[in-house]
Amino acid sequence: MALRRRTVGVLIAAGLSVAALAPPSGAADRGRAVPLRVATYNIHAGAGPDGVFGLDRQEAALRALDADVIGLQEVDSHWGARSEWRDLAAELAERLDMRVSFAPLYSLDPVDADGPRREYGVAVLSRYRILGAWNHEITRLSTQVPDPVPAPAPGFAEVVLRVRGLPVHVYVTHLDYRPDPSVRAAQVADTRRIMAEDRGHKILLGDLNAPPDAPELAPLWRELADADPGAPTFPAQAPVKRIDFVAVSRTGPGAVRVRGAAVAETLASDHRPVVADLELRR
Repeated sequence: MALRRRTVGVLIAAGLSVAALAPPSGAADRGRAVPLRVATYNIHAGAGPDGVFGLDRQEAALRALDADVIGLQEVDSHWGARSEWRDLAAELAERLDMRVSFAPLYSLDPVDADGPRREYGVAVLSRYRILGAWNHEITRLSTQVPDPVPAPAPGFAEVVLRVRGLPVHVYVTHLDYRPDPSVRAAQVADTRRIMAEDRGHKILLGDLNAPPDAPELAPLWRELADADPGAPTFPAQAPVKRIDFVAVSRTGPGAVRVRGAAVAETLASDHRPVVADLELRR
């Protein structure tokens, strides 16, 4: 899998190994820093831009990132025929030997009375132990009812991980896709309020459905630093927009340093994943 990476304004050519993002040898020992590689990926319910369901190619794309923590969006769990009624987050976690926390946005009655609920949302995959998990409500416009109005709904995931002795808050989100930015603006306000309740290292992963300079995203950058990979993420075939983000707490004792970030060139979904190498300070 080829990557594009910007470091000090330099764009690295396609063909760079993901390993090139790794911190230098011994970095974890200097200043008691803890390295952490994270990624975000909208998996389009398991389908590529060709519309064909293919979890094998998404597994390969995720494995090539070699990330410790992955935030997933557009995740089906027994949702329907488009994803073969499978539990995508649980299956990917098993294949990648990672822990999983799934946060449904929609949870509908099963087709058969004794079957599993039909769910769709976001998920966290982690190599590290998950100490706690929450499914927060933020403002949403439902796609499951006619004439929806903005209202609180779940689907904003938070987990607390233990990373080499450090507690780390990881959040995964998927903001509204509509051209009108008003719902995204409300979602950003909700996100900041929820994240402000926590202390320490914070990492936000997600599909924000807006570019980094969008006015409705501006409040996020007061507390968070954008791990800019220097390349667009959507649509996967010929990306022109950067709407998928890794963002980290930028100040105080929970500040997280971004050592590098990249966009992986893969057509396993209709988005491309973003991977970032971070550094946590004790």
